[in-house]
Amino acid sequence: MRVLKQMVIVVGAAFLGNVAIQAVEGNWLLTLVVGLAGAAFALLAYAWAIRTTERRSPVEVGLAGAGAALSRGLLIGVLMFGAVIASIAVGGGYRIEDTGSVTAAVALIGLVAAGAVVEELIFRGLLFRLVEKRTGTWIALAVSSVVFGAMHLANPDATLWGVIAIAIEAGAMLGAAYAATRTLWLPIGLHIAWNFAAAGIFGTVVSGSDMPQGLLRGVTSGPAVLTGGEFGPEGSIYAVLAGSLLTAVFLVLARRRGNIVPSRRRAAQIASAATL
Repeated sequence: MRVLKQMVIVVGAAFLGNVAIQAVEGNWLLTLVVGLAGAAFALLAYAWAIRTTERRSPVEVGLAGAGAALSRGLLIGVLMFGAVIASIAVGGGYRIEDTGSVTAAVALIGLVAAGAVVEELIFRGLLFRLVEKRTGTWIALAVSSVVFGAMHLANPDATLWGVIAIAIEAGAMLGAAYAATRTLWLPIGLHIAWNFAAAGIFGTVVSGSDMPQGLLRGVTSGPAVLTGGEFGPEGSIYAVLAGSLLTAVFLVLARRRGNIVPSRRRAAQIASAATL
């Protein structure tokens, strides 16, 4: 019941935020403001849910160090997607067809912030964290990654490979980022920057969705394994490699910091050995 209450509160906050964003659709400034407000509202709702159901301080969304962690995530996310686009472009798979709109890009900040925050709260703040408590980090990473990837099947131009790629490059990477830092700010920053770079800067398709383009109008062409095809660059092998590399880095950091939670069986074995 505790988990159900948390999920209902966060999903309810997300629903209200989405309704508000739809109500101001077409106005770039209001979309920015309402989107950011919706993201903040979801964070407050999550914090309240944790306080009331788990009787603890929601340190994973605490403000201590939040700005620095969020900034690092934003920087890494932009650089990562930029590297993917550069790799595709070197092979002739990406070109700029036209310039876009600054106001559209600004509006996208609100849209992607609201979406990324809600998804991180649900998939890392709730699903990953709660599964990890029962089964350990490795199973939680696998479960949350698969569910996160499967969620994208509902997108208009979703492909099976694209969904698998998202599970590997994003689901695992974002889960590992949370494991390494034990806060949601780094994965939130990564998620926002990745999506904004894709649509708001380079003007490409985001996870097979119909998200509007921003500063540039980009076109991809060539083998789907290299460009991602209709799913967008996230379906590119370059994105999978980049995400896998960052996942490995974050998991190494998590292990060094002692943040890897063993399974119950492994924990029992460790405890038994310690008493001998």
